[in-house]
Amino acid sequence: MAAATHGRYAPLRATLGDELFEKVHSSKILLLGAGGIGCELIKNLVLTGFVDIEVIDLDTIDVSNLNRQFLFRPRHVGMPKAVVAREMAMTFNADAKIVAHHANLKEARFGMAYFEQFTVVVNALDNVAARRHVNRLCLATNKTLVEAGTTGFDGQTFVIRKGETSCY
Repeated sequence: MAAATHGRYAPLRATLGDELFEKVHSSKILLLGAGGIGCELIKNLVLTGFVDIEVIDLDTIDVSNLNRQFLFRPRHVGMPKAVVAREMAMTFNADAKIVAHHANLKEARFGMAYFEQFTVVVNALDNVAARRHVNRLCLATNKTLVEAGTTGFDGQTFVIRKGETSCY
């Protein structure tokens, strides 16, 4: 991984140390949701060395999203959030491999076999039924779930691990 030793990743490797950097750099992340929280997360993930990411979001960009979802511009209105979030995140780190799915995460193709390929699953969803669905899949596949959400002006993030923490 010579590219990860020199160039853009050298300061990150120096900060994290070799072992943690390799874990971050080789992790495969599933990000569910590309709205307000999802935009922040995809940006933070690529800037902190995570380079293998898949993002799923069913929504398209609306004018009302432009004031709180910083990756989106007026020219993006009507376009899929996941696709545009991927495009914009790539400007922060062109080395990242980001796959965008403009789809419903409850589709059969996003079942247990799909979830098993990821190191960590990150929820940035605003739908309680979808959060519960993801929680069940992560418990069934023994995947760590980072749950992020808001209630009014309050935000929260917590980790869900089978047998170690409470579930969603």
